[in-house]
Amino acid sequence: MPKSDPAKIKKVSFSLPFSIGSVEWEADPTERRAAWSLYIELVTCIAVQPLEVDQGMLREDNLFPVTRQVLKEAGPDVGASRDSVGGIAIAVLNNGLRPFLAKWHPLLQTWEAPRPPHLSLKEHERNWSEEPKLRAELESLRKDLEEYANALAVIAGVNK
Repeated sequence: MPKSDPAKIKKVSFSLPFSIGSVEWEADPTERRAAWSLYIELVTCIAVQPLEVDQGMLREDNLFPVTRQVLKEAGPDVGASRDSVGGIAIAVLNNGLRPFLAKWHPLLQTWEAPRPPHLSLKEHERNWSEEPKLRAELESLRKDLEEYANALAVIAGVNK
């Protein structure tokens, strides 16, 4: 069975996390390319991969700079309104990722500052009483980012 040609996709619709809601529109080639770039970034980074308690570091985050770069390179054709790839990406950053980071990064930074030199950053994180709460919220965020990645796949015309 031949693959569908993403260039022939007329309308896409999907639900989005972070109270963005459902979206339906005609994705143009510029939006599809930007969606593909964002999709690849998400599905290959730690942000959407389930982590065991002893895996990863709490501070790992590169979605802001990567998303900014993709949107800058794609230009204004990706839009900034609710019904555009650019607008969706901005909403995910501002409504989803920013509140999480604004809450947890200062708390984590306060905990990290007095780290004894004999402890690795990872060992020091594991001693933090708030680590389980952060990881629980991180798992919720991960599920929302996975939903976002799935929406980007639809926009990009990815056959999963």
